[in-house]
Amino acid sequence: AAEAGAAIIHLHARDPVTGKPDQSPEAFARFLPQIKARTDAVLNLTSGGSPFMTIEERIQPSMRFAPEVASLNMGSLNFALFPMLERFKEFKHDWERKQLEDSRDLIFRNTFKDIEFALAACSANDTRFEFECYDIGHLYNLAHFADRGLVKAPFFVQSVFGILGGIGVHHEDVSHMRRTADRLFGSDYQWSVLGAGRHQMTIAALAAGMGGNVRVGLEDSLWLGRGTLAESNAQQVRQVRKIIEALGLQVASPTEAREILQLKGADKVRF
Repeated sequence: AAEAGAAIIHLHARDPVTGKPDQSPEAFARFLPQIKARTDAVLNLTSGGSPFMTIEERIQPSMRFAPEVASLNMGSLNFALFPMLERFKEFKHDWERKQLEDSRDLIFRNTFKDIEFALAACSANDTRFEFECYDIGHLYNLAHFADRGLVKAPFFVQSVFGILGGIGVHHEDVSHMRRTADRLFGSDYQWSVLGAGRHQMTIAALAAGMGGNVRVGLEDSLWLGRGTLAESNAQQVRQVRKIIEALGLQVASPTEAREILQLKGADKVRF
């Protein structure tokens, strides 16, 4: 993905045997040094992990490794993935089907106490958070923490569209999210978007045309285009790069991304 043009690489870990999400520092230690040695891209560690994990579990890798960027969900929501069972019938691991079905009765917990815990846990690391906002209220939650002085500008706002339980994918939804962020944060934020599932490239194109940054990858969508499954993250990056350049825009380099987000630099991480 980095070779294809991604300036920031968002990373999760899985158990190599079961394939389950694994937020243990040991799981991340298996690949962080190798990836860092191969690319200058900014490495962004998840604190989402799995909706079935506690915040204490989810934040462990960021506490241990002090990355330049870490994701942070800005509010609780019904994180519903069970509709995928209508489209996919075969799974590599037995637990996958059950986890999708269990999301029918799941609240992805990200309370104010949880967010406070994550912010405090990484406060000494100078890690910049990617604030994942699945609905308009999550922007107001971020504004609340900004008013309290617990987060500092520039805020890296990742608007998430298309998860059942969050905001939709209509162009008015995208515009509303952007207008609200502009009103709350003015020039103190950088806006990025991701579209879930088949909406990934459409949302990316729309947001890029509005001056936003974009995130793509197999975590968010298995598709390259209508009816075509993506073969890799890199393939999706190449696709969205074509869209961006067709709009007369340029893809930022890792160095430029660090400048835009005012990151501490790869030499100040602990891996």
